[in-house]
Amino acid sequence: MNKFEQLESKKKEAVLGGGEKRIADQHKKGKLTARERIHFFLDEGSFEEIGMFVQHRCKDFDMADQQYLGDGVITGYGTVNGRLVYVFSQDFTIFGGSLSETHAEKICKIMDLAMQNGAPVIGLNDSGGARIQEGVVSLGGYADIFHRNTMASGVIPQLSAIMGPCAGGAVYSPAITDFILMVEQTSYMFVTGPNVVKTVTHEDVSSEDLGGAHTHASKSGVTHFACSNELECIDHIKRLLSYMPQNCEEQTPRVSYSSSNEKRAVLDTIIPENANQPYDMREVIEQLVDEASFLEVHKDWAENIVVGFARIAGRSIGIIANQPAVLAGVLDINSSRKGARFVRFCDCFNIPLLTLVDVPGFLPGTDQEWHGIISNGAKLLYALSEATVPKVTVITRKAYGGAYDVMNSKHIGADMNYAWPMAEIAVMGAKGASEIIFKNEIKQSSDPEAKLKEKTDEYTEKFANPYLAAARGFIDEVIQPSETREKLIRAYKMLENKVSNLPRKKHGNIPL
Repeated sequence: MNKFEQLESKKKEAVLGGGEKRIADQHKKGKLTARERIHFFLDEGSFEEIGMFVQHRCKDFDMADQQYLGDGVITGYGTVNGRLVYVFSQDFTIFGGSLSETHAEKICKIMDLAMQNGAPVIGLNDSGGARIQEGVVSLGGYADIFHRNTMASGVIPQLSAIMGPCAGGAVYSPAITDFILMVEQTSYMFVTGPNVVKTVTHEDVSSEDLGGAHTHASKSGVTHFACSNELECIDHIKRLLSYMPQNCEEQTPRVSYSSSNEKRAVLDTIIPENANQPYDMREVIEQLVDEASFLEVHKDWAENIVVGFARIAGRSIGIIANQPAVLAGVLDINSSRKGARFVRFCDCFNIPLLTLVDVPGFLPGTDQEWHGIISNGAKLLYALSEATVPKVTVITRKAYGGAYDVMNSKHIGADMNYAWPMAEIAVMGAKGASEIIFKNEIKQSSDPEAKLKEKTDEYTEKFANPYLAAARGFIDEVIQPSETREKLIRAYKMLENKVSNLPRKKHGNIPL
């Protein structure tokens, strides 16, 4: 065999991974192989592999006789829609995708290149965890990856797709990245598996119920997207990347956009006349943004707040919106965390923010207080206060109490604040306020109920409107709802070159 033939032979061996039988087993589980995932993810013919011939160095437990080229992870770079990305894809057909010293080194090399060249890094995770034959060396490999995840945070976008098992220490790399995607029925994440849980707590739970895609999408909020299959997951990654810049020094790519009549008449009638009647804020969002451009994030968790990416006049924005259709749109622990995390990502990567406000306040109760609504609500307040990207707010209806301040008010640095005519900006609702302010007058009245209604109407007329706030300059303009999209387009264009510098410091101390 000459040198060229030897090279081709090794390439074929590397492409086979753990062998035909294990590839077939992967397909039987409804899973793609590591190479197939890269094939569907990257632009055709763009993948350049790095480290194809890497092998592990372990000699113990007969491992010297079990050598596979690539050592369970495929690494390299390519393009998605013409834009450079770095990718690693764990190969479950080789030692269950377990992480060894050399496996970790390959991932670290890719992450270093991504940082050095300012491009996103995407991890396609499918691994049984640390390779136990290597002991602490494999644990050290995880720590090397964690450290790079942390150093890359806010510098380049990091996306993690969980396409199989991800357990124990392996979960912490995805947890540090910006977005996690999971596949229903074939992927799971947990620190301790069902067997350990049963031994320690005597709970009998399946892997799916403990850490499956639906569980983490709706109960824990660990994953941002639950996808029905791997191809849908890969398409989601591509779409997510389209809203992001390559790194923190760049702006988001614009898509072509033709201006037309920007008025949206349906917005003039979208708010119910009854102030206590719910409506779906997503319908407002769809009218404000470019057609079919809204990509919701964390859709099934903390549903009383809606966050996601969209485009206005071809430019990417991030949206944080109270959802009156769920819990009347109140802020609670989970919605505050969800909003804060999303705001910080957008601020890292120069993505302007739009805040849509219809919030009656914070959720009351012992459960919220005892689990830290104070420190968790402060996370959203901190994130919006610290953000230096263009920030625009539209108050559609209620903006009560401290929640008014938190939801990107003028006082915490919003650039442009609009309100619709039906907006109510006050310390609290008219009825509750009247019960406190006019307590004695109502009590002494011959008809307390009629007096309460009279005082409620009086308070509503005086305070439950946007004009007092506008008179103070806290609202820049009270606008017709149908004009909102046009106003937003002009505001973001005006704010394109915004410069805002934070005070010099090592970093702030967000209330984690």
